[in-house]
Parts: sequence; C-alpha cells; structure tokens
Amino acid sequence: MDVVGINEKEQDAIFRVVAAILHLGNINFEKDEDIDSALVKDEQSLFHLHMTAELLMCDPLSLEDALCKRVMVTPEEIIKKSLDPHAAAVSRDGLAKTIYSRLFDWLVDKINVSIGQDPSSKCLIGILDIYGFESFKANSFEQFCINFTNEKLQQHFNQHVFKMEQEEYAKEEINWNYVEFVDNQDVLDLIEKKPGGIIALLDEACMFPKSTHETFAQKLYQKFQDHKRFIKPKLTRSDFTIAHYAGEVQYQSDQFLDKNKYYVVAEHQDLLSASKCSFIVGLFPPLSEESAKSSKFSSICSRFKIQLQQLMDILNSTEPHYIRCVKPNNLLKPATFDNINVIQQLRSGGVLEVIRIKCAGYPAHRTFSEFLIRFGILAPEILKGKYEEKVACKWILEKMELKGYLMGKTKLFLRAEQMAELDAKKARLLRNSARVIQRQIRTYTTRKDYIILRKSSIHIQSHWRGKLARELYKYKRKEVAAVKIQKNLRRQLARRAYTGIRISALVVQTGFRAMAARKDFRFREQTKAATIIQACWRCQRVVSYYKKLKKASVISQSRWRGRMVKNSEAATIIQAYWRRYRAVSYYKKLKKASAISQCTWRRRTAGKDHSNVKMAIRETGSDEEENHKLEKQVEELRCFLPSEKHLKMDLEEEKAQEIDMSRFSLQTSPNKVDKTNALPLEEHYAVLRTIEVHPAVIEISTPISDTEKVENLNAEVKKLKALLLSEKQRADNFERTHAEVCKLSEKRRKKLEETERRVYQLQASLNNVFQDVIFNVRSICRAENDLICFIELKFNICTH
Repeated sequence: MDVVGINEKEQDAIFRVVAAILHLGNINFEKDEDIDSALVKDEQSLFHLHMTAELLMCDPLSLEDALCKRVMVTPEEIIKKSLDPHAAAVSRDGLAKTIYSRLFDWLVDKINVSIGQDPSSKCLIGILDIYGFESFKANSFEQFCINFTNEKLQQHFNQHVFKMEQEEYAKEEINWNYVEFVDNQDVLDLIEKKPGGIIALLDEACMFPKSTHETFAQKLYQKFQDHKRFIKPKLTRSDFTIAHYAGEVQYQSDQFLDKNKYYVVAEHQDLLSASKCSFIVGLFPPLSEESAKSSKFSSICSRFKIQLQQLMDILNSTEPHYIRCVKPNNLLKPATFDNINVIQQLRSGGVLEVIRIKCAGYPAHRTFSEFLIRFGILAPEILKGKYEEKVACKWILEKMELKGYLMGKTKLFLRAEQMAELDAKKARLLRNSARVIQRQIRTYTTRKDYIILRKSSIHIQSHWRGKLARELYKYKRKEVAAVKIQKNLRRQLARRAYTGIRISALVVQTGFRAMAARKDFRFREQTKAATIIQACWRCQRVVSYYKKLKKASVISQSRWRGRMVKNSEAATIIQAYWRRYRAVSYYKKLKKASAISQCTWRRRTAGKDHSNVKMAIRETGSDEEENHKLEKQVEELRCFLPSEKHLKMDLEEEKAQEIDMSRFSLQTSPNKVDKTNALPLEEHYAVLRTIEVHPAVIEISTPISDTEKVENLNAEVKKLKALLLSEKQRADNFERTHAEVCKLSEKRRKKLEETERRVYQLQASLNNVFQDVIFNVRSICRAENDLICFIELKFNICTH
C-alpha cells in the first residue's frame, strides 16, 4: 500500500472496513416474540454488532434497524416493516457484499491512478490474463460467468485469427479455397440473447420474490428444449448442461438466484452515508432520489455483461497478440507432460483448430526481404548480384528444388513442410561452416593453452617440491615430539595406575580387617550373652526346685495339721462347713442377682441402641459409619448370648451343688456326732494341745460332758433342719424366679434374634449398595493390597 501511494490514514480506514465486514458476518439472528420479526441471537452476536458499529463509526441501534427492518414509502405514509431471521441474514450479507464491492472498486481506481495511467492517451498496451474454460464436479454461478467470458474471448480469437488470415490471402491476390471453422455464436446467443437468453431469464426470476431455482430450471427446460447447445440431465431436477466451445459443462442452479441478486438498500446507503468516518462516507456518496429509485434492484449478470462488453470494445480497438499457456501435468512436477491433458487444453483453447486451418493453407508468410535475410545464405552468389527481391526469392527456391509455393504481391507463402525443409538446409549449411571455424579455433586455442600449461606446470612443480620438503621436515619434527610425549604420558599413566592399585589394595585390606574384627567382636558378645543366659537359667532352675520342696513341705505340714484338727473337734468342722456353705450361697446369690441385673440392663440398652440405629438408618439412608456401629452392636449382642447361656448353666450347677451339699451335711452330721461321742478323753486333750500349739483356728471351749454335747448337737441339728427347710423354700422361690427370668430371657432372645435378622437384612442391602463401589475400587487398590500382603508375609517370616 505504501508503494502504490496509499497513506497511513487510508490504510487504517481500509483495515477498519475489512474488520467490520468480518464482524458483520458473525452476527446471527433469531425469531422474536412476533412471528415475522427478528432480533440479535445472543451476547456474542450482540458483541459483533457493537464492534461492527464501532468500526464503521455509526450508531449500533441504527445498524440493527438497517439489518432487521425495511422502510416502505407509500403516497400516504412511511411504513417500517420487520424482517424475519432469514431476510435479516440476507440483508446482512447484502450489506457486507456492498461494502466489500465499494472498497474493491476504490482500490482499483487508486492503483490505476498511482501507476500513472493517462486517460487522454491514444495508445494503450494492456494485458488480459484469464485461466480458460472451467469444468468441475460442481459448477455454479461463478463457473457460468467465467465460461461466458471465455466464449466471448474465443469468438474474438476466431474472428481475429481466421478472418485476418482470409483477408491477407485476398489482399495478396492468391487463389484460396475458403476453410470452414467452428463458430460459437449460437452459444453466445443462448446465454446473452434478449429477451430469451439464460441471463435474461435469470434476471426475470430474481425480480419475483417467490421464484426458486427449480422454477428457474423449469423455465430453461421449456425454453431451450430444442436448442442443440442446451442439454437437460436425466437424474436431476435443477441442473442444466451447456455445450461450450471447449466441451459440455453441467451447472447446478441451486445458488444462481441468490448469487445473481444485488440489492442496493436505501437504509444501508443512509446508514453508511451518515458515518463519522470520512473514508466510508467517500465509499457511499449520497444518491439522488431518481437514481435511488432506479437502482433499487441490480443483477450481477447484467453488470458482468456490461463490463464484459466494455472489455470486448477495448479488445476490438487494439491489435491483439495471443499467448496460450498449457498446464503440462496436474502433479506440479517439472519435465512431465500428460499427453491427454495437454491435447484437451489445446483443443478447448482452439489451438488445434488454428493448426488445422493453417495446415490447410500456407502457414508461413514472409515478405521477400525477410525471406532473403533468412535464407539468402543458401545461395550467396545470388545475393552478390543486384536482382529484384521477388526474382531472387524464386531462384533460391528453384535451387532448393521446392514446389507448391505461392508468391503474392509483397509476400511469399510456403507450406509448413517447405519452411521446415528450408530451415533444415540452412541449419545443415551453418553447421558445416561452424565445424570448419570451430576446428581452426580449437587448434589455435589448444596450442596456446598447451604452452601456457607447460610453463605453469614447471613453475608449479618447483613450488610443490619445495612444499613437500618443508612438509617432510615438519612431519619428522612432529614425530620426534610425539615420541617424547608418548614416553612421558606412558610413564605418567603407569604411575597413576600403580598408585590406584596400591590405594585400592589398602582399602580392601582395611575393609577385610575391619570385617574380621567386627566378626570376632560379635562372637565374643554372643559367647558372653550365652554364658549369662546359662547362669540365669541354672539359678532359676535351682530356685524353682527349692520352691517346690518348700511348697511340698508346707502342704504336708498343713495336711498333717488339718488331720489333727479334724480328729480333735467335729463341731469345729461342722461350724466351718456351715459358715462356708452360708458364705458360698450368699456369694452365689449376689453373683446371680448381679448377672440378671446386668443382662437386663444390657438388653434394655441394646434395644434402645437398636431402635435408635433403625431410626437413624431410616432418616439418613445408607450411611457407612452407622453400618459399622450397628455391626459392632450386633457383635456385642452375639457375645452376650453365650455369656447368658453360661450364666444360666452356672446357676443350675450352683443350685445342684447347694442341694448336694445340704444333703451331704445332713447325712454326715449324725455320723460326726457318733464319732465325736466315741472319742476318748485322751484324744480330746490331744486335740486341745494341738490347737494350743497350732492356733490355725482359735476357739475357746470348756470341757463339757457327753450329754451336753449331744444336746447341743441335737439342737444344732434342729437348727440345721430348720435352716434346710428355709433354704428349700428359698430355693423354690429362686426356682420360680429363675423360671420367670428364663421366660423373660427367652422372649428377649427371640426379640434379639429378630433384631439380628433385621440387622442381617440391612447389612445385606448395604453390601448390595456398596458392592459396585467396592468392585470398582478393588482394581485400583489391588496393587496396594498386594504390597501390604507382601509386607505382612515378609514380617511373619522374619519374626518366625
């Protein structure tokens, strides 16, 4: 832009306009609450709307109204109509196309001004570059316009080449048979003829709002069904085929109507004319009312046709020269020619047709002077004489033995093979002459080069020998220095290796000596520990033997003393048994009562906890912590059941032992009384002495007579019987109480079983719930579990 003379301000405005076009294309619309109205779709589209308005320096609300609404002017009033989303999108695209087209035209005018084109000049040199006929898998409106242009240019090419050829033959007064050539005027009439051409029908379809591409295609089918250049495809409803000069091309008319429409919307013109940017205002100058009304609708095809006609007028006013570019291959590789592709391009470009016509006539046209200049070397003796050009040309052709040529007034007309034959003879003559010249020149240059090379070689040899001598001297010096360096290096390496081996040997010796010392120290420590353990073990064995002897002696003494006491006093024994029985029974009663109260309290607390757990589970759902608490309580209840069973069995066994003890005491009491009565007085005295010596049971008794003893024993037996009766009554009461407690415990046991059953059901449901989670986690934790098992196994092995 700097080169073509566009300043920075204009460049900034150009970038601003291009950015506004890009943002404008991102604005989307959706239906409003009304059916036929549209509004900006979302925040992103609103952002692009504001950015477009900011870049174009206009009001965002005015831009939105220009896109979503239309103003209809009637004689009575001005009506503002809302557009639907599709119409708003079409209006948006139309605005973008209009801005882009105005910007493109401005750039073209600016570049034409900057390159210094003189509009008043009478001479013109122009270059028209066009690719050629286009035929793809899908051909749309663009290919239609390009092929229409190529048809126009092909007609111009045919008229220029073929007609100019015939005019030249007539001018030179040569007998010439007219050669027919392919004329494409019928194709041009099919496309651009008024009022029945394709362009006219397309413009007519664009003027009607309800027209579609299918209706447009049906009009073409009806209009041109008998035209030899128009073909209707069999498997489509909207496609059509035109037989162009280069070949048949099938077009898809789906987007012909949309691409051909070019609306100049007054709202867009007013919006951009009111912009604060002077560059945009210059792109959209205000229009008069008449021009605004006349330019409400404009067709792309019509504009394109007008521009093409202007181009053809320029071409007709100039002398054209044609350059046909041929694409050798589709692989973009050098020195590779696709014969079929090349022939197709030559045929579609009309080159083969030109060659055919040229070959049918005399393609080589040369003036007499040009012929003499080019081929006079074939007859130099003729050039030396002063002959007329026409006569000289005739003598040269007779000398070359050529026939079938024609001579006009100012030009000589030759066949294609004759021109090639003359060129071959001229080339042969020049080649022979060049060989003679080359031979002499090469002899001279070779001898000159040989002399120079001989002198140079002698000079180079002298210098090279001196260089070799110097290099040999340097090599010998380097060899001596290398021997010295190697000697010193080897000595250094050997000393370093010896030092390393010596240090390594010292380190190894030190390590082995330290290892032997540690081994000896550990052996001594183990020996010392074994000695201490043996001493402790022997001492322990002696002490345990001493304790066993002492215990055996004490047991024997106690047995002996007990026997002596048993023999001394039967009453003391009975009292001892009774006191023991009463203490044992009281202890068992307390134990039984405490066990019953504990069981009752535990069952009550377990029932409360179970009900609380059930309520918590119902309220909070499946909770893993509550599940663990519930499992712990169930385990405690399971532990309480065996203890209750054992307690019941212990009570029954204690009751049976009490009954047996009472029966045994009743059975042994008469025997003890008889034995006591039968004891002599000496034994009584011995017992008394024993009690005085061994005061294990200290009891002060006075000598009584046998009758008193009997009475006392009888009274005591009666008391024992009374106590036995009371104990039996108490045992019966305990049995009834025990039966009631058993019933109550049975009921509680059933309740506990029911609770356990519910807990198991709850646990099963919880397990089902967490089964999938555990299964998913198991694969993740498998590596960690394997590591834990390995650590535990290793620990167990080590401890074992």
